[in-house]
Amino acid sequence: MADSSSASYIHMVHHMIEKCLIFNMSKEECVEALSTHANITPVITSTVWKELEKENKEFFKAYEERQSKQEQMSEEETTQLIQKIISDSSKESDD
Repeated sequence: MADSSSASYIHMVHHMIEKCLIFNMSKEECVEALSTHANITPVITSTVWKELEKENKEFFKAYEERQSKQEQMSEEETTQLIQKIISDSSKESDD
């Protein structure tokens, strides 16, 4: 049962990281946002992010190149987006 719960938690973190990617957040922004707004330990977010990078090398290479060309989001924008992510995630789990 604990394995199922852990897998579910990791899947949720994975899903939230994908939302961060949709909003063009950097790894650091994502880690900070999930820590601040979803109480996810930074080491968990970083570990899941690293695994995603291993599985999707080409995507993350292109993503990082795009990131380096774009301005970083303001703290207020990040807060608004992560609140939307959490709200959307809560709605999905209610369904």
